[in-house]
Amino acid sequence: MFIAMNRFQVIKGKEQAFETVWKTRESYLGDLPGFIEFHLVKGPEAEDHTLYATHTVWASKTAFEDWTRSEAFRRAHSRAGNETGGSLYLGHPKFEGFEVLITERAKSAA
Repeated sequence: MFIAMNRFQVIKGKEQAFETVWKTRESYLGDLPGFIEFHLVKGPEAEDHTLYATHTVWASKTAFEDWTRSEAFRRAHSRAGNETGGSLYLGHPKFEGFEVLITERAKSAA
């Protein structure tokens, strides 16, 4: 498995606009080979920003890389812009990719 994450430092007061962009987007992820799941997570607040991260799980790094080269990726990201005007971020999102080495699940998990 492969986990792809992007971290966003969202300017204080712009959190709702940022969340709206994600809630109303067309992601196309569900139809892609190797895609397992997506999460948008909200982290701690700092003086000037709130930390958010996107977290996608893929069957393999190759499946993720295929997504980044796909027409679906281009369509999803062409509409990912901020319609509210002005930047929502402090700097650019930070990408991090991880190969999963160990997975442990609750015994009662379905």
